[in-house]
Amino acid sequence: MKLPAFLQGSSELTVSGPKIIASFDVFGITIHFTETIVLQWFVIAILLLTARFLTHKLTIHGVSKRQAIAEMLVDAIHNLVADTMGKRWMFMAPYIATIFSFSILGSLISLLGLRSVTSDFSVLATWSAITFVMITATKIRFTGVKGWLKGFLDPVPVMLPINILSEVATPVSMALRHFGNIAGGAVITALLYYGLTGLSHLIGLQFPIFTIGIPAVLSLYFDLFSGFMQAFIFCMLTMVFISNAAPDETDH
Repeated sequence: MKLPAFLQGSSELTVSGPKIIASFDVFGITIHFTETIVLQWFVIAILLLTARFLTHKLTIHGVSKRQAIAEMLVDAIHNLVADTMGKRWMFMAPYIATIFSFSILGSLISLLGLRSVTSDFSVLATWSAITFVMITATKIRFTGVKGWLKGFLDPVPVMLPINILSEVATPVSMALRHFGNIAGGAVITALLYYGLTGLSHLIGLQFPIFTIGIPAVLSLYFDLFSGFMQAFIFCMLTMVFISNAAPDETDH
């Protein structure tokens, strides 16, 4: 008796990027509509519904458990920004909260059998580019355009190439760090499934029994722990780089 295809396990290993759902030509440029875009909409919808659920019918007295959770989350983000950047940077809290929640949920959707949004380098590159723009804008705000340009010549003019490379390396390293950990975890999990399936077939089993339970333990690290850690690290680097771009000032 032959087992159904979904019970036979994978006999070959394939690692590919996000699937292209549709393509459009705009002024001679081909734009691909990938599954990452759809999954990002899915993540955004979940975040909006969750925010709506937690903040529905807020009250001053007789606070519900739902509102208590919402207030606890807001306080946690505010404390994180205040402790890391200082109280004058509290306006950054919504941005940090958005990146943190989007990163976590974008990684954890892999538990539903979906492709992690954060395993697409273009997503992390976009977040890093936004952070880079904010870092540059902060430097220009506090030092002016001339001061910002002069900074590339510090401490001596010969450091110009290295300083430019350092500026470019900041967003690139942030994107690669997050992407590498999430995508690497997906590849390792795929290799494990492939190897355990081969082991099952090697000993003459039609059903890949070794794929039951063992990969789930590994996914607890890559999907849960690593997802939370990479989101936290990305947000911490964002806050540190932006706050360090401004001169020191004592918060009151």
